Amino acid sequence: MAGFLGEGYLWVKALHVIAVIAWMAGMLYLPRLYVYHCAAEPGSAQSETFKVMERRLLRAIVNPAMILAWVLGLALVAHLDAWGEAWMHAKFACVIALSTLHGLFARWRRQFADDDNRHEARFYRLVNEVPAVLMIAIVVLVVVRPF
Repeated sequence: MAGFLGEGYLWVKALHVIAVIAWMAGMLYLPRLYVYHCAAEPGSAQSETFKVMERRLLRAIVNPAMILAWVLGLALVAHLDAWGEAWMHAKFACVIALSTLHGLFARWRRQFADDDNRHEARFYRLVNEVPAVLMIAIVVLVVVRPF
């Protein structure tokens, strides 16, 4: 590859995939925790355990993985000079949607931390499907490049 990453391209690509896997794992698990947290009585030992799990998952895994995925992904786009590609625009839209959902997950974590959850378990079950749909779209766009 002739881009600015040179021989490091494959390492950046591998690290990007690892970061995306970690980000997606957290994005799929966090709303499941919220589903179970809904059943816990506020202030109970179970609720407090969920609060710790949610905070640690978000801060130690999901947030750093998202940041790394973005930084490495942008480096790959620059290396490939894919800024003008239609499939890349669609991928960016999906990644922005996933990042927005990430922000909502963080907001809902803070609400649970304050014992101020505003949604039922069914809501979190439905929201839990959105990262999977976005992931499928992103993978198809990157691998197949349909347009």
